[in-house]
Amino acid sequence: MTGVAYVVMGVSGCGKSTVGRALAERLNLGFRDGDELHPAANIAKMVRGEPLTDVDREPWLRAVGAALHPGTVMACSALRRRYRDLLRAVAPEDVLFIYLHGTRETLIERMRHRNGHFMPMALLDSQVATLEEPGPDERHLSVGIAAPTAQIVEAIVSLV
Repeated sequence: MTGVAYVVMGVSGCGKSTVGRALAERLNLGFRDGDELHPAANIAKMVRGEPLTDVDREPWLRAVGAALHPGTVMACSALRRRYRDLLRAVAPEDVLFIYLHGTRETLIERMRHRNGHFMPMALLDSQVATLEEPGPDERHLSVGIAAPTAQIVEAIVSLV
């Protein structure tokens, strides 16, 4: 498991950071939050309620890919296939995407209860519209988010 770079992915509110941190702790690996690698201009745009464009995302995705190392867990939305392709191109050979998914209602409820995050609830629909679920030819796990974090992490561990 330490030779793999794990990317916990999905739309805003799915629990990427929470699950990613818990998974890293459970596997005794390092954790990075891809949100910390966003340029200030991207964060300002999202705070204003403006969705990022592919041009906005590319330098950020390159930074995320460069920060991926075997034995680490990274939280990163990785919403489109081309974004994941870019991450794979920049990152180590062995990347496993862990796709967290849930109902819109669950996502909204989670976003209502989190504090201090720059992503407004108004951008959830644009993220859902942008999302391209990982295909069968992509190395990934698909995990629902209805259960408590500890159960989600155990489900992931049982599959890796």
